[in-house]
Amino acid sequence: MTNTKEAGTVLSVLSPDGTALSVERMGTGPSLVLVDGAFCGRTFGPARALANELKDAFTVYFYDRRGRGDSGETMPYATEREIEDLQAVLNEAGGSPYVYGISSGAALALEAAAAGVPMRRLATYEAPYTGVQGADGTPGSHREHLEALLRDGKRGSAVSYFLVKMVGAPAFLPYLLRLMPGVWKKQTAAANTLPYEARVTNDFVAPLERLRQVTVPTLVMVGGKAAAPMAAGQKAIAGAIPSSEHRILDGQTHQVSAAAIAAQLRDFFTSGT
Repeated sequence: MTNTKEAGTVLSVLSPDGTALSVERMGTGPSLVLVDGAFCGRTFGPARALANELKDAFTVYFYDRRGRGDSGETMPYATEREIEDLQAVLNEAGGSPYVYGISSGAALALEAAAAGVPMRRLATYEAPYTGVQGADGTPGSHREHLEALLRDGKRGSAVSYFLVKMVGAPAFLPYLLRLMPGVWKKQTAAANTLPYEARVTNDFVAPLERLRQVTVPTLVMVGGKAAAPMAAGQKAIAGAIPSSEHRILDGQTHQVSAAAIAAQLRDFFTSGT
């Protein structure tokens, strides 16, 4: 998941609560802000590779969400603070930029759009609204368990719980990741932010009533190899957002290729100009 592609200019952007956010900028053209998913940031995850794919057509901004990488963290946490963070990055980008979010970053971008944060156009890939439910049929609540593990200093266990019990990854995946020290170190370093993801994603259940308030033109994407709950979730949110388009990317998984996403973003963002 790490990469060594070209770096851009690193900026420090202040959120309204005083949290300093580490933001990177590269390229030229209309502004585009990338919003990462769980664990990921400027130096770990898909954003840098995607920014390098798009820098010839857009001025791309990507950032460490609060509590990760070089960004600060002001407590207590609230989803509203993350929406304010994104608004601050959008302000730095100027005007009403294009926005792309992946996984929980897609959920954050959707919540921001529903809250009225100005965006030119919004594209999302596999917001994790997979309909996780408790035994009684109500939305599952994992945040308390994650917080208990973190209080006990069990960061690795928190990562494993998030990946297997919440995301639905195979049980062997955490063991495999432990064999990749660089990756595992990055994930455990961001373990403190996992309870935040439970809040941002509405416990992995699509907030359809709020999504109906999204007015920005929105592209909702899903990989052709997505599991049934993920595919159903993307169809549901596309159906809820009034000005939306739903696309299936053949052959893609949750680890979507930068080239595949870049092609979709170029098409969607330039079609409205």
